[in-house]
Amino acid sequence: MAKKDYYQILGVSSNASAEEIKKAYRKMAMQHHPDRNRDRPEAEEKFKEASEAYSVLGNGEKRKIYDQYGINGLRMGNGGPDGGFFSDSAFADFGDILGDLFGFGQPFSGSRQRRQGPRQGRDLGLEVVLTLEESFLGVEKEIAVERERNCPECDGSGSEAGQDAQVCSKCGGTGNVRLAQGFFSVSTTCPACRGSGRLITHPCKKCRGQARVNESKKIKVTFPSGIDEGNRMRVAGEGEGGSQGGSPGDLYLMVRIKEDKNFQRQGNDLLCQLQISFSQAALGDQISVKTFEEVEKVKIPPAAQNGQIIKIKGKGFRQVNRWSRGDLLIKIHVVTPKDLTRQESELFKKLREIERSRDKSLFEKDAFN
Repeated sequence: MAKKDYYQILGVSSNASAEEIKKAYRKMAMQHHPDRNRDRPEAEEKFKEASEAYSVLGNGEKRKIYDQYGINGLRMGNGGPDGGFFSDSAFADFGDILGDLFGFGQPFSGSRQRRQGPRQGRDLGLEVVLTLEESFLGVEKEIAVERERNCPECDGSGSEAGQDAQVCSKCGGTGNVRLAQGFFSVSTTCPACRGSGRLITHPCKKCRGQARVNESKKIKVTFPSGIDEGNRMRVAGEGEGGSQGGSPGDLYLMVRIKEDKNFQRQGNDLLCQLQISFSQAALGDQISVKTFEEVEKVKIPPAAQNGQIIKIKGKGFRQVNRWSRGDLLIKIHVVTPKDLTRQESELFKKLREIERSRDKSLFEKDAFN
């Protein structure tokens, strides 16, 4: 075998992907399997060659050794065909392919699989939308969860009350059967009990022997003050139920924050847009601003500029599970008035004359200095 090229045997290039290698082996295994070629004695040899090639190329670690050192490198490390034909990583692929050849159509479990024991339930994920106010103050919400649980009628056994499942006669309760074809001898999931080791003779009427039912449940969840967009909350034990006595999975809630028309979040700061008039900007003023928490009295300084930000410390978002807080940021927008009254127009005209006069005197003063 030292001179054989495993890539050439499978008909693939040396940079072929794992999926391409698997596909090539499947094709050759189907084509040259001895049971399908009883009139061709040479088919068994080709089948063995292809399987040997796949036992190496189908395993990432062995393939690296083979690419660098060839067959001899594999034999030195006891990792070649003589040192364990079926590798752990390629074993499941063999089972899938042999399952097709043998006609069982059941998922291959490998020789190490045993009767199913306790299995933890799957985790579930949901997206929850909060308003900016809810994220600022914190909120308790009722969340509807659709999940799979053990049937309450049969307690997850799948059998009617008083009717125990029978030990599967085909696999003897192990959940596995051994298949022997040609020179292969492999263990695979029992097709009769699907690996459970039991046969239900009197199925539960509620779950029809499936042992599981779908349920809808509403749970109350408290979202803390300061929770932010993209934060994830874990609710222990509220995922899908476990089977065979296994513990339930968890529920994960992904938080999304709805935009607010008046406020924005910037880190832990709360930003508010405040519109003021020309006179308020020029002379200063005190304005009441209603936030999510309370009414804040905001002092506008004289000669306030458009876009200027006034900061009120410690009035922003709380950091989750901490005492520290961000700030309230008030951004000033000076608004140009519309639909002026006659009196307002006269006043603005006088103001314009004063401004022109002041600008002219300033210009003349600068020109002579």
